[in-house]
Amino acid sequence: MKANGRFSILFFILALGIFFLFGVNPSQAKPIELGYANFFPPTHIQGKLGADWAKEIEKRTNGKVKITYYPGGALLKGPKVYDGVLKGIADIGMSVFGYSRGVFPSMEAIDLPVGYPNGKAATAIINDFYNKFKPKELDKVKVMYLHAHGPGLLHSKKAVYKMEDMKGLKIRSYGFNAKTAAALGGVPVAMGQGGVYEALQKGVVDATLSPIEVLKGWKQGEVIKYTVECYSVGYTAGFYVSMNLDKWNSLPKDVQKIIEDVNREWIGKHGEAWDASDKAGREFTLSLGNKIIPLSAEESARWAKAAAPVIDGYIKDKSAKGLPAKDYVEFLKAAVKGCGR
Repeated sequence: MKANGRFSILFFILALGIFFLFGVNPSQAKPIELGYANFFPPTHIQGKLGADWAKEIEKRTNGKVKITYYPGGALLKGPKVYDGVLKGIADIGMSVFGYSRGVFPSMEAIDLPVGYPNGKAATAIINDFYNKFKPKELDKVKVMYLHAHGPGLLHSKKAVYKMEDMKGLKIRSYGFNAKTAAALGGVPVAMGQGGVYEALQKGVVDATLSPIEVLKGWKQGEVIKYTVECYSVGYTAGFYVSMNLDKWNSLPKDVQKIIEDVNREWIGKHGEAWDASDKAGREFTLSLGNKIIPLSAEESARWAKAAAPVIDGYIKDKSAKGLPAKDYVEFLKAAVKGCGR
């Protein structure tokens, strides 16, 4: 019995040594808990991708990380996400750069009306832009990854066939693209996506500048009648998924690697999802009897010429503040030209 007792003690000591040698500490058995805020509705494909990302992290870390997901602005509304991540209200957040006007002067270049052809291209371009220029404005957070929607078009309650039809049209816009709305003759009305349906329904605005996916994703096809294919001034909106920097730095290296692996995979998923939802938005609005108005080549050129001062103004303004704005614009134009329509 005594021999068995000594053997049991030795076995316990050996097991305990192995336990600690490989870094398995009972105090670490509790999962790392993270909160993720997203303003997209849970039914929107971009809301679903956020949820899927969180589940994938949990899966690949074998439950070492537990993420509580808050879609639909449940924890933080879109314009509050960045500050919320900085302050640790949410550990992770997805939102739009343009909702934080003036905070991201370099990333504002992404929103310029350079004629993005689709969401897959825009998503690749925004990540390439970030990796090339590494703007300091994002040093306060850990950037998970970026994505960007397909070409922003005009969706209106009134028919627009030429630029003269834009005069006085109250156009929902946000952040930087308000200047594009004004350059085309409209009256910009700043507003996030969450309030657009009601604003169109009640006549607060006559139209909205957005990718065609909003017609289904945000049900706005129910309160507009026309979509104008103004591809020559097609802008995009840059979206970020970021993490509180202190929280990121506190994560074990193996967890960081898993997250970065998943981040790279999710870039392509978002680009493809934007294009799929644009297709669904087009089909949805047509099913409601709404009309899609293509601009002629001549009219498209007029719109591009009218919007050109917006791009020139960005270069002038940001260059005066010490940013390589001309390089930004040249990069974007070349990238768009390289992928075509």
